Amino acid sequence: MIRLTTDRRRKQAILALSAGVALAASAFTAAPASAEPASDLANPASDCAGRSVPVNKIGFQLYSARTMIQQQGLEAVLAMLAEIGYKEVQLAAAVGSYNMPVEELQALLDKYGLKASTGQAGYNETSFVESYLPFAKEIGHRYTGSGGFGQPGTATLADTLATAEQMNRLGELSVKNGTGKLFGHNHDGEFLRQFPDPQTGEMKSAWQYLVENTDPRWVTFEIDVFWAEAAGIDVADLLEQYGDRIELLHIKDSDEPFNWQNQTIVGEGAVDWASVLDAAQGKVKYYVIERDNGADSIQEYAEESFDFLSCFNY
Repeated sequence: MIRLTTDRRRKQAILALSAGVALAASAFTAAPASAEPASDLANPASDCAGRSVPVNKIGFQLYSARTMIQQQGLEAVLAMLAEIGYKEVQLAAAVGSYNMPVEELQALLDKYGLKASTGQAGYNETSFVESYLPFAKEIGHRYTGSGGFGQPGTATLADTLATAEQMNRLGELSVKNGTGKLFGHNHDGEFLRQFPDPQTGEMKSAWQYLVENTDPRWVTFEIDVFWAEAAGIDVADLLEQYGDRIELLHIKDSDEPFNWQNQTIVGEGAVDWASVLDAAQGKVKYYVIERDNGADSIQEYAEESFDFLSCFNY
């Protein structure tokens, strides 16, 4: 049974302050030339101290920059992210992404030293096989997935079990395609919808049924920290219980109460990042920064969230 949090531990401000003091102190004792940033926005690992998320594991979900992409084009966004120090982006669509052929998209990624190891694409069983897998192979995905859980969904227990069967089928195809496991991405509903276990009568969430009925060889999960918190889930506890099935995180923050309007720059909200990141250590492969509701300045959001995640000492 997934434990719901009733008293979230909110101590990252104290830990962040402590880390800041340590960083300030270290500046007086060591200032190697290699720590000089390549640009005003760059954030090399040598500028940080302590245990933090490696830069090559941090990605940016391009959906967060959808307005900037519409106004200035994809290349402007990729250039900005590369200058900040990102090495990974998560695509928000698959075939025909951003109104350009896959060869052109790959050339743009290469130009700015970026990889698209993961992506979220809407699909059905036919389009997954005929369109998504070839695209994923060409663009170099190491995981395939969507912003949800495929079909028929999780409205009922029967639907949830059928969705798990589909995830197993498509996940096996993806692994054999060389594009890695299929991941499912939660919102709050997959945790809030509860069904009694037919054998024991125990109430379990739709998300638990998906985990229990998918094959770890083919299927993994991307936990959206914000949406899990919005459902009352202790994400650190979830990682402790199911960490071997969770290989990706969507990194989002929010003031309380957790809702769409209250999303913030990562590190400025109420998520207990010290506990989450500690629990994720050695389990999670990709940490993808995202903000659902956009931002007044996407550059500020992308930069400050990246700096927090890559330098936070947990």
